[in-house]
Amino acid sequence: MKFLHSMLRVADPDRTIAFFKLLGLEERRRIENEAGRFTLIFLGVPGDEGGEVELTYNWDPEDYDGGRNFGHLAYEVDDVYATCQRLMDGGVTINRPPRDGRMAFVRSPDNISIELLNKGGAQAAAEPWASMPNTGVW
Repeated sequence: MKFLHSMLRVADPDRTIAFFKLLGLEERRRIENEAGRFTLIFLGVPGDEGGEVELTYNWDPEDYDGGRNFGHLAYEVDDVYATCQRLMDGGVTINRPPRDGRMAFVRSPDNISIELLNKGGAQAAAEPWASMPNTGVW
């Protein structure tokens, strides 16, 4: 398993990027998604290829009170299907199953969203995952 990133929703990406640059982080990449109306900006410590901070800017205004600005932790796993099965066997609810063989979401006991991404990209769709519905907010 490899820690990938923590996601924060931001209202003013330029101001937030400036803050993290003052802190010593650098912008590594940016993804604009016109269909979803959001921008993802990944920041990291220079020379450290470890975990990143993902800033998510939703183009439509939104109020992020009540902790809504914190999004999720993300981990790369060797096999998203096997990881989800192990979690389910341990009593964990899979909020967003890996229907696409690439990504799943679960929640910690403290209601923190955890994204699981399959190492190397998507696996072939497989049951029971392909037909499993979302079971909650992810």
